[in-house]
Amino acid sequence: MHMTYALVTGASKGIGKAIALELAGRKKNLLLVARNEAQLQELCAEVKQKSGVTADFLAIDLSEKNAPQLVLDWCTQKGYTVDVLINNAGYGLSGPFDKHPLQDHLNMMQLNMNALVEMTFHFLPHLKKQTKAYIMNIASSSAYQALPFMSLYAASKTFVLQFSRGLSYELSKTSVSLTVVSPGATDTAFVDRAQIGQKGLDLAKKFNMTPEAVAKIAVDGMYQEKTEVITGIMNKLGAALAWLLPKKIIEKTSAKIYQ
Repeated sequence: MHMTYALVTGASKGIGKAIALELAGRKKNLLLVARNEAQLQELCAEVKQKSGVTADFLAIDLSEKNAPQLVLDWCTQKGYTVDVLINNAGYGLSGPFDKHPLQDHLNMMQLNMNALVEMTFHFLPHLKKQTKAYIMNIASSSAYQALPFMSLYAASKTFVLQFSRGLSYELSKTSVSLTVVSPGATDTAFVDRAQIGQKGLDLAKKFNMTPEAVAKIAVDGMYQEKTEVITGIMNKLGAALAWLLPKKIIEKTSAKIYQ
């Protein structure tokens, strides 16, 4: 039996790491991609030891120009066949839009949107050659509404959601199934990087899910070939309300949290 791998981006911590561990628990071989070499090395050793799967890693910053192509080249050179692609790498910035340097915004857009599109584009021909293959794109519960003080982040995740839904339909007659997952507040380092204030943190705690819980729902949904997965009952409710309630009310409420 030819060996196949799940490639996970943003795998060194948070939801990405939890998804990697969840897949390893299901005896899936792993290719781990993130910026932090030490964390990747540690996770690699952990999954091999705990789950007895084959694992390798590549330390690379996916927001760098051409990085997704380099990931594909690495897989090709090593002879790795990927039949599961998890596009999880991404981050958020919170606060007034003009508080952050423009370059920080552009880097975030590059990672959250362009790198995801490039990874999908580069790996799709290879995934289509497999008898069965899966793509999981990580969006966010903030993809369902505008989010003042995290305006650009939420917009970048709306992009991921809509691109994924459309592409999922396009792929419905192929061997590739695409699932877009929208986690809500999760206990991860995301909030540190996003610099979310105390009000946001306090609210997040009420609705927080562990990365492990999110990962299980995400991987189950992917293997069940669901197009769209929203983790957690409160987030499902939030998405429904965002659809039903006047946008101004949603935006005002969100603004109070992240301001």
